[in-house]
Amino acid sequence: MAETVRFGVSLDMDLLDGFDKLIRKMGYENRSEAIRDLIREKLIQEEWQAPAGETFGIAFLVYDHEALSLDRRLTDTQHDHIAHIVSTLHVHIDESNCVEVVMLKGPGKTIRAIGEKLVSMRGIKYGKLTMGTTGQQVR
Repeated sequence: MAETVRFGVSLDMDLLDGFDKLIRKMGYENRSEAIRDLIREKLIQEEWQAPAGETFGIAFLVYDHEALSLDRRLTDTQHDHIAHIVSTLHVHIDESNCVEVVMLKGPGKTIRAIGEKLVSMRGIKYGKLTMGTTGQQVR
């Protein structure tokens, strides 16, 4: 295990109060663990932005299934990138709205491009791409 180092951080009191409220709401027992998680998150974001690094991504898509042949376009795009599509989940929310979750895996640059293509398709009401790594380089 790595050596633990203590260091000081100067913050505006209002910022600290807001942070304390947030971490209590999230269930953190102390500031140190919350700050460690924030640092890990930023380091992992940096890691998955490396073009050659192995990453995974989740594209979350909400859409009207009758809109502009979107079902077909989503399926065609997924088939075009079958080497990087690990899994999909399709859920019918109501009579016209669906949620599709697409799990991607591969080089960061490729996964970002595929995910952004899915999220930005015409007819998507809401889309979000979340990317990450195993954090192998981050401890």
